Amino acid sequence: MSARNRRLPRDLSWPLSPTDIRTALGTGETIAVDLQFDDCPWRDGTLLHVEWIPPLSSNYGTGIDPGLWNSVRIHIAPIADIRRGIARLALLRHALPELAAWTDAARSAPEGWALSSHSRSWRFEDRSIAHRDDHQPYR
Repeated sequence: MSARNRRLPRDLSWPLSPTDIRTALGTGETIAVDLQFDDCPWRDGTLLHVEWIPPLSSNYGTGIDPGLWNSVRIHIAPIADIRRGIARLALLRHALPELAAWTDAARSAPEGWALSSHSRSWRFEDRSIAHRDDHQPYR
């Protein structure tokens, strides 16, 4: 991401770019994607987070916009510049293929699964990637 468009302190960088995400998800028929670059690191070390947005309505105006139903929201958190290179490589090799498989599975999931919220997160741990599903502990 261009330095002049950065919202981050000088010692932080995003480990992935929008092009990395688009390349991993492919150009074929895919679900809608809401891509967000966070301004500060997550406390638990999460670098990449994807969540399924089910069709949730509300009678009180607090529901999710129907245009986002049955789509995914992807968050990318920043990491310290000195760890960015190795974390990026690990994310490209391991997390992005898993992200693509997860979004493909979400697109073709049975109705029961698609009607509830789901998520998967990845973080960098000692030269490897750990993941967790639905806010469970990392493994």
